[in-house]
Amino acid sequence: MAWQWQRSLVASRRDLPDREDILLLLEHPPVYTLGQGATLDFLKFDPANAPCPLHRVERGGEITYHCPGQLIGYPILNLRQHRPDLHWYLRQLEEVLIRVLALNGLNGKRLPGLTGVWLEGRKVAAIGIKVSRWITMHGFALNVCPDLTGFEQIVPCGIEDKPVGSLAQFIPDICFDRIREQVTASFADIFGLHLVMGEFDQLLQEA
Repeated sequence: MAWQWQRSLVASRRDLPDREDILLLLEHPPVYTLGQGATLDFLKFDPANAPCPLHRVERGGEITYHCPGQLIGYPILNLRQHRPDLHWYLRQLEEVLIRVLALNGLNGKRLPGLTGVWLEGRKVAAIGIKVSRWITMHGFALNVCPDLTGFEQIVPCGIEDKPVGSLAQFIPDICFDRIREQVTASFADIFGLHLVMGEFDQLLQEA
């Protein structure tokens, strides 16, 4: 449903590019997703007999895993109203999450040549985007307190030599709702937006 929702929101902004920016924040049930150009070589199971649903989606990147306890962020932004630069956009998404980790006393980092956020050598946030006519979809997945065993069935993001981690490994009593609020505030700050509550998750309009 979130996938269809994104597609509908993106389509409406192609026709009406001045519409408000949106940040969808949610959790997925267990699911594996492949980027549109991803190889099946990073699956450790038969795709015809997957342990949970497996979908190929429009974003870039290889395979990843989503499940409860992972905060998913799907920004629907018109980058023409911000900065039409994909490299800049990826770094801004990373900065949103690095700031949230800092608020919780954690030193999140970037790694040269890789996309995402890392904590003591573990990847705690994955990023995969799709941009069409400078309208964004897909986004980031922050491992707050998920069951990480689903990652054992894949080579996450095609990176074989670095483990996946979660914030709960560093803060055992971490509060998911608090992290969600911090992500919302950090996103609004980084992208120069102010928060407007709407009928869906979080609506963000330009300040």
